Amino acid sequence: QVQLVESGGGLVQPGGSLRLSCAASGSRFSIDTMGWYRQAPGKQREMVAFITQSGSTNYADSVKGRFTISRDNAKNTVYLQMNSLKPDDTAVYYCNVREQYSGLNYRGQGTQVTVSA
Repeated sequence: QVQLVESGGGLVQPGGSLRLSCAASGSRFSIDTMGWYRQAPGKQREMVAFITQSGSTNYADSVKGRFTISRDNAKNTVYLQMNSLKPDDTAVYYCNVREQYSGLNYRGQGTQVTVSA
């Protein structure tokens, strides 16, 4: 069973920055894809960004150029650097990882990001 510990959420003013972290532990295998999703009140969950084990990345159009995803494979940790934050970025952000070989997906408990003046 993989455990995920997220951190870094909070309240920030528009134009500000936050960095989210998600550390995975307890996996029997390597961690394949790691990523972030978000869900705002009354909206569907959407993919924000993901990164493969080899470092290939993909971003939602709404965050391209503002957010950067990265990972430390030695620490099984994924990061999301969020710059130029907008009120529309307000949501609960969830870390998601996929375990290699088993193909199982695990999701974190979520961390609140609020962008408001």
